[in-house]
Amino acid sequence: MSGPRLRLSQCALAVHDLDRALGFYRDVLGFEVRDDVEAGGTRWVSVGPPAQPDLRILLGSPGADPGVPPADRRAIEDLLAKGLLGRLVFVTDDCDATFRLLEAAGAEVMQEPISRPDGARDCAFLDPSGNLVRFTQPRPDR
Repeated sequence: MSGPRLRLSQCALAVHDLDRALGFYRDVLGFEVRDDVEAGGTRWVSVGPPAQPDLRILLGSPGADPGVPPADRRAIEDLLAKGLLGRLVFVTDDCDATFRLLEAAGAEVMQEPISRPDGARDCAFLDPSGNLVRFTQPRPDR
């Protein structure tokens, strides 16, 4: 089947504390700040890995959209507090080095590096807001 060529442009993560999230994504992971916007009393920041200049990960408070009713905003905050909302998966060329970097920075470990049956190696952490962030090193022949 042939169709249009699609690429991910942006995704959004809800965060409790924008400055702490920015410290994690910018200062620990080395992401670039793409936008830092305040409008209508709401601030959001977009970040992305230097190797993917067209990708924006939008960081903002739960239910930042002014159209979100207060009850829904509370529900979003509750799900975020339980770590049930956001997930990101990144490819790394060295899973163990990535693990050591994040562990040394104090990130909450969810899974130490393991080798998968398919030869890939991965590990996982929670960002400061409880979003799962996984790092996968593909098997050497890929």
